[in-house]
Amino acid sequence: MRRGYPLALPGMRIGLLGGSFDPPHEGHVHISRWALARFGLDRVWWLLSPHNPLKPQGPAPLPARMAACRALIRDPRILPTDIETRLGTRYTADTLAHLLPLYPGVRFVWLMGADNLAEFDRWDRWRDIAAMVPIGVLARPHHRAAARSGRAARILARHRLPEWAAPCLPAHRPPVWAFVNLPMRDISSTALREAGLGLGGSEGETQGRAHVRRLHMGLQPPAGAP
Repeated sequence: MRRGYPLALPGMRIGLLGGSFDPPHEGHVHISRWALARFGLDRVWWLLSPHNPLKPQGPAPLPARMAACRALIRDPRILPTDIETRLGTRYTADTLAHLLPLYPGVRFVWLMGADNLAEFDRWDRWRDIAAMVPIGVLARPHHRAAARSGRAARILARHRLPEWAAPCLPAHRPPVWAFVNLPMRDISSTALREAGLGLGGSEGETQGRAHVRRLHMGLQPPAGAP
């Protein structure tokens, strides 16, 4: 394994959750914990993107976002990573094409919220993504119906597992996906930024950690979370 990349052993089941995490919040932790439980995962890696191709404005500096993620996460099974920066990739299809050969025998699952599934057909080479890894979709507020009736969901309908079979998702050969419902937390990074609670001018690790302390001090994991 290359130096600086997270450790994973053959046979491990690892969920990949991509995004800007600008800022990270309890909603990210919430869906990560439920993904661990519902999809039978050993770990969830957060892939902090250098830039989201679907968003016009760039995120806060990576060191601040990484520090904010580390300060927020209180679960050793969840790990923020700078894999996309190390790989030099911007698009998920490229990230997976470079990442999978580095971890032979590891069973990766791409994780996304229902809002992402609703626009999945807009992603660059989305069919290639579906052909490379199983996809685990987690319900998000206000997006369930649109996601399940969206173009990508219709095209991939015959590859969908029933919800009761979601824990077996990592063992299936792609294309395969599962949609699971979970207790909702209606919070988003966009809403936090619009409320003036984004990382904003946070340039480095110290500022990122301080931001999370201000924003999340005293918050506990949601009742009933795994």
